Order: sequence, then structure tokens, then C-alpha cells
Amino acid sequence: MQIIVDIGNTDAVFGFYNQTFWQHIWRTPARRDEPAESYERRLRLWLLEADIPLSAIKTTVLSSVVPDLTPTMRAMLAELFGFEPVVVGPGIYPLLPIEILRPHEIGADLVANALAAYTRYKRTCVVVDFGTALTFTTVSGVGKMLGIAIAPGLKTAIRSLFANTAQLPEVPIEVPSSALGTSTTHAIQAGVVLGYEGLVRSLVGRIQTELNGDCIAVATGGLSGRIPSLHDVFTDVVPSLTLDGVRLIGELVTDSQK
Repeated sequence: MQIIVDIGNTDAVFGFYNQTFWQHIWRTPARRDEPAESYERRLRLWLLEADIPLSAIKTTVLSSVVPDLTPTMRAMLAELFGFEPVVVGPGIYPLLPIEILRPHEIGADLVANALAAYTRYKRTCVVVDFGTALTFTTVSGVGKMLGIAIAPGLKTAIRSLFANTAQLPEVPIEVPSSALGTSTTHAIQAGVVLGYEGLVRSLVGRIQTELNGDCIAVATGGLSGRIPSLHDVFTDVVPSLTLDGVRLIGELVTDSQK
């Protein structure tokens, strides 16, 4: 049984993997100023509520794109479970069955997405991750990362409008009934949500064209289901794909140490 932790710029996601499936996935804000003890209390409570003893956890794996939080979470996991977590980073990438693009620059979440997609589909695939950033990670059928595109995420775009304009409110991420906004809320939803539908369709289509059509698209991330009209673009929608990739990295590293 494993605890997998994926720290993003907005949330820290904790997954409990029970040998063959994700039994629990918990999410909490990723606050850089929060001490390790706070995260430990939260994780202890989740495990207690799920009736999972600490002794049942045999492996922990940590992926983080927030350097300030990495040592905090690493120390918390080591203290709580009594052993060091596997930490995703360039030092362990040579153990993976994929060719990493610029290993010292690329985010750990993108490596996890590429590995999970390669392992699951065994064909050229672009993973569209709807998170704080909207990322497009393309991996070939033989495990070579071909390239990445990055745009601001949906929430990031809406919050940017809210933070940098005097009269525009922060609005929920919902698909409006029309592209003709008749209120401020609907106007922002039309511009951002419908605009992002066009962005995703266009960029996925361009990637597929550059690869002569031999490329499927898969969606993941916490907001992957917020634009239902995009589902025809994707062969699959797997919200847990990044966690799957982090888990696979941990298993490959653990197996190499036996």
C-alpha cells in the first residue's frame, strides 16, 4: 500500500493506492508557509477516517513543482512513516523507460504524465493537463518526449482578470449558454471558458497535424471535466493520470533497489 503525493502550485494531492486501485484521493491547498506539522495532522486525520493504520503504508512517493514545499513534505513523510520517500527528480530519471526532454528543466508532473501515458497507451499521445497551468505533453509510442506547450490554466486566467482589473469579479468556471455575454459574469465565462475550448482544440489539432495524425489526446487534471464540449477531442479523460505516473516512478525506483 502506498501514499503518493503530488504538489502543484495550487493544491497538494495525496493518494492512497491499495495495490490495484486508488482507494482514496485527498486534496488540500499547497501553502508554502504552512509547517510540516500541519500537513502531518491532516494526513493522519485522513488515514484515521479511512481506517488505514500507518503500518500499512510500505512506500511513499513525492512529486513537487514547488521547491519551497519539497523539503517540508519530504521531512513530514519520513517522520510520519519512518522511512524516506522516493522523490521524483532528475537523479532517478535514468531508471525510467522514457526519454526525458531537458531533465533538469522539466516539471516532475510533466514527467509523470508522460510516463503514465506511455505505460497506459503505448502509442504517441498528447496529455492535456488542466491545472494551475494548462500543459500539453507529447510522448511517442516508443517513450520519447517530443515536446511541451504551456499556457495559463483556467483558474489562473480568471484570477488574473480579477486581480488586475478594478471592476471585474472572480467568477465560477462554467460553460455559458452563449458566446454573447449579457452580464459581467457571463462575459468572462464566454471569453475564458469558451476561449479555452478553442485554444485546446486548436493546439491539439496542430500537434496532431505535425505528427501526421498519429497521435491521440488524453485529458487529466482537476479541471479536466469542466468543459464537457471538449470531450470529443479526447480519447480518454483520466483525472488521476498524474498520480498514476508518480506511482509508477516510485515502483520503478523501488524495484531497481531490490
